[in-house]
Amino acid sequence: MKNQLKVLRAQHNWSQAQLASQAGVSRQTINAIETGKYDPSLPLAFKLAKIFNSSIEAVFEPDDFDLD
Repeated sequence: MKNQLKVLRAQHNWSQAQLASQAGVSRQTINAIETGKYDPSLPLAFKLAKIFNSSIEAVFEPDDFDLD
């Protein structure tokens, strides 16, 4: 899943550790999400979007997939 976490975090001048603290997760979790190695749970995605006062769609973009 593509995401804008690194960009949003940079706009707020936050470290991964600072964002992790606000989200209640580890810095490693933030790093894994940013690098696409881990897709957050829906509750965590909502929490991260709320931290940035954004919608989930503004923070996360699903990989292309075919519904047919």
